[in-house]
Amino acid sequence: MARIIPIATDTDKAEAITAATETLLRHRPVAIPTETVYGLAADATHPAAITSIYETKGRPRFNPLICHMADLDMAERYAVFDPVSRRLAEAFWPGPLTLVLPLKADAGIHPLATAGLDTVGIRVPVGFTAELIRSLGRPLAAPSANSSGRISPTTAQHVEADLGEKIEVIVDGGPCPVGVESTIVKVENGEIRLLRPGGIEAEAIEAATGKTVIRPKASGTAAIEAPGMLASHYAPNASVRLNATSVSSGEALIAFGPRDISGSSAAMAVFNLSPDGDMAEAASNLFDYLKRADASGATGIAVGPMPDEGLGEAINDRLMRAAAPRGTEG
Repeated sequence: MARIIPIATDTDKAEAITAATETLLRHRPVAIPTETVYGLAADATHPAAITSIYETKGRPRFNPLICHMADLDMAERYAVFDPVSRRLAEAFWPGPLTLVLPLKADAGIHPLATAGLDTVGIRVPVGFTAELIRSLGRPLAAPSANSSGRISPTTAQHVEADLGEKIEVIVDGGPCPVGVESTIVKVENGEIRLLRPGGIEAEAIEAATGKTVIRPKASGTAAIEAPGMLASHYAPNASVRLNATSVSSGEALIAFGPRDISGSSAAMAVFNLSPDGDMAEAASNLFDYLKRADASGATGIAVGPMPDEGLGEAINDRLMRAAAPRGTEG
């Protein structure tokens, strides 16, 4: 069973860094807190370490991993930055933005982490994880710390319930404040392509660069260039029904804002992502409430209508993938 190490004090943090570093050097994965979701981290330069991530999660090996760096200087040792990508890194790192960049020749990141692509997704996280990377001296490949295709964890307890018997160390940094994964973009010929909406709004990227962010033509149909692009992902055991205006027998309800949903009084359980309509609060609650609704005994989860602007774009992306027909997750 995993050892859970809180990091409420500096002494706790030092203990967690020591334990996590020792485990990582044995090429075993460690669950770590980030501002987005909890990650399952391992040395991005070592094949056995990366293999341990895929095996622990049951993750398809054609699905690449984000490589986390301590800072921009470290990232530049592994990838080639064009002017627009550099501007984005300077504006949003550390933070919930992943840049897909060309790998430098002989950079050292193992092809298992990139699924054999000549590009790599790089992010600089906030807080503890950046300190851990500095201690290790190597980038960390770190997808979400959950079984492949299932709901991402936003607390150490979520990780323990899912992967606690498969890993040795869970670092407990409390609930993740952002609550959805990073936004992923790729710059090509000076244009910014959105590969996955996330914790940085596309509008903020446009404001920082003066460039329009190009959205994918059809969600889930593009070639896999980055994590989170599989058609079915973030899925609970119960079926998910979107844009619900009523609740059917046996369903739990996930609502947003003050809107009334017909039949909600008879729902197996009711959760409101944000009664006041706050999108940041809704994002931070999304995965936790999906897990709670799934644990309620409901056969289905009805999700009320969600706005699609700002962080709503990321929330709706996750919900559409959660509701996608199973068997499309690769």
